[in-house]
Amino acid sequence: MKNDLSSNPLRQLYRRTYVLRVLGMGLGTLPIAVVLQQRHGSWQAWAWAVLVCFAWPHLAFLMARHGRDPAAAERRNLLLDSFFAGTCAPLMHFNLLPSVVLIAVVAADKVTTGIRGLWLRSLGWTAAGIVLGGLLTGFAAAPASDMAVVVASLPILVIHTLVVSAISYSLVRRVQLQNLRLKELAHTDPLTGLHTRRHWEQGIAAMLAALRPDATATLLLIDLDDFKVVNDTHGHPIGDDVLRAIGAIVREHAADRGLAGRLGGDEIALVLPVDSSAAGAIAERIRADVESLRFPLAPSLRCSVSIGIASRPRGENHPRQWIEAADRALYQAKDAGRNRVGSHAPDLPPL
Repeated sequence: MKNDLSSNPLRQLYRRTYVLRVLGMGLGTLPIAVVLQQRHGSWQAWAWAVLVCFAWPHLAFLMARHGRDPAAAERRNLLLDSFFAGTCAPLMHFNLLPSVVLIAVVAADKVTTGIRGLWLRSLGWTAAGIVLGGLLTGFAAAPASDMAVVVASLPILVIHTLVVSAISYSLVRRVQLQNLRLKELAHTDPLTGLHTRRHWEQGIAAMLAALRPDATATLLLIDLDDFKVVNDTHGHPIGDDVLRAIGAIVREHAADRGLAGRLGGDEIALVLPVDSSAAGAIAERIRADVESLRFPLAPSLRCSVSIGIASRPRGENHPRQWIEAADRALYQAKDAGRNRVGSHAPDLPPL
């Protein structure tokens, strides 16, 4: 695989900086050209300006793209940017506004790369460019900037700043979206779309702490019957399809009022803010929906779940006892023949 196709973001740096380099150097041509025209610059000065502002951005791109280490090559290019910007200041006899703007713009480009300390290292290269250019021009100085120079400096000052801001905003938004995605992955099981066990347990603990002592809530513990047989007979991809389908059913019945999570393997928990009778009816609908599932890639496959129900323990704000009660009800359903609902709530009529 070619270096420029590497997944390492730093190896793609030369692609991102290419646009900024072309834009910054190109717009920097305007004030340089105005100053050179005003002081009747030599052909050598004009040639250097053309080389720096037009040829260098493309040469830097090619050097990084075809280099053995594109990231290292681009870091060198960025330092050379500062050197070239430094040479432009004495080239313009240190005309104040365009000299400051060019050096500041090049320094800002270093900051946008995100490479720690790069802008600080670039200051030495800028100083070297100023010294070398000064030696060649005799350090001639004419710092005053007339209106023509001011106007010529505005495009790079305004346009480059806006472009850098837009790129920085895009990078910030990308990081924010990635952080949201990581947070979502940390909280959501990617297969079923339900909460992860840790996030579900945190949600249950918070809910119990917030509930009034007389508030009702019911826990449904759902377990796929003979899941190992499903995987052994039809393969793990079909097993994943089954879990995905059951997760969708649970999410549908949970809607916005329930808290559903995958506790691990084929076990799913659902807490609903209803009494055990209403929860029993919901559990029966979940059981029936799972029983009616059909899979085109496994036409003979029939699935079922066993569900254990437990009402919220009175005066108990720790989820452990609640889960243990639902687990006992689940095993009662398993022992009774599977594909049924078991209850640990005394007020729940048998189903």
